[in-house]
Amino acid sequence: MEIELISFGKIAEFINNQNIELDGIADTDAFKQYLENQFPALKSMKYKLALNKNIVQENTEITNSATIAIMPPFSGG
Repeated sequence: MEIELISFGKIAEFINNQNIELDGIADTDAFKQYLENQFPALKSMKYKLALNKNIVQENTEITNSATIAIMPPFSGG
């Protein structure tokens, strides 16, 4: 399965935007585990995932050609 990975803020300093091929990753919980194994710095950071422009609140299925954004904490106004 191919996904587009987009990162923001401090996370973008060590994870470049890219298209990646994933096998055996079916949901966002498994994807977070994959990311933290590939990029150990994420383990000590707070971050959220957005799947196809929707912030992930609970474990969600990932489909082929999905776009996943990795975002550090942010505040708005």
